[in-house]
Amino acid sequence: MTYQWVDCDRHTVSGRYDRIAEFIPFFDRLLFLPGDMRRKAVVRLGLRRGDSVLDIGCGTGVNFPYLRDAVGPAGRIYGVDISPGMLRKARQRRLRHGWTNIELTECDVVDYTTPEPLDGVLFSLSYNTMPHHRTVLRHAWRQLRPGGRLVIMDAKLPPGWSGRLLLPFSLWLMKRTMLGNPLIHPWQELAEIVAPVDMRECLFSSYYVCCATKPAAAAASNDNDARAVARQIAAE
Repeated sequence: MTYQWVDCDRHTVSGRYDRIAEFIPFFDRLLFLPGDMRRKAVVRLGLRRGDSVLDIGCGTGVNFPYLRDAVGPAGRIYGVDISPGMLRKARQRRLRHGWTNIELTECDVVDYTTPEPLDGVLFSLSYNTMPHHRTVLRHAWRQLRPGGRLVIMDAKLPPGWSGRLLLPFSLWLMKRTMLGNPLIHPWQELAEIVAPVDMRECLFSSYYVCCATKPAAAAASNDNDARAVARQIAAE
């Protein structure tokens, strides 16, 4: 039997997450998310004090404590989400802790550009929920400065017969809850952009953190492209 996933439109995704914003801690437990996965994902970003980072699909801001510890009060955290219900919770969290270096934006992240080059980009349980995930990934990658790192943390089906047995239930559950497509492989899509991709799994390979660093050569390539365009304009 061949299983398929039907993507939902932006309005449906936004409305679904508005409804479950109150229950994110419950879903973490329901889906057996290891307690240190978010921290591990932020560690893999390799952030330093004063760095800037983009949290894509930031939700209620559950990653903010780890990101804030990494970049410090002088760093910048940009959080983007399409769900106003999720961002309402994120703003409450920001206000409660007095974090003044977190900027929140409600929009489709493919339409969002940070005001500065980024040292890190984080997808935390968000990549699989985006119908246009490849486009979002490449858009985010372009905003990374050379040496910056992109990290994807998410769930996946374990390999072998156990994954095949879980697939029908995973499709049923995701369609009714998180809208996360279990049939895509983000680490492979990241590898289409850059290599190597570091992949680390846990909990019987049902969760992973994958990451890649933007090479310095990307800056030289961008400079060469800019000079080529300038020469073409001058010739015309």
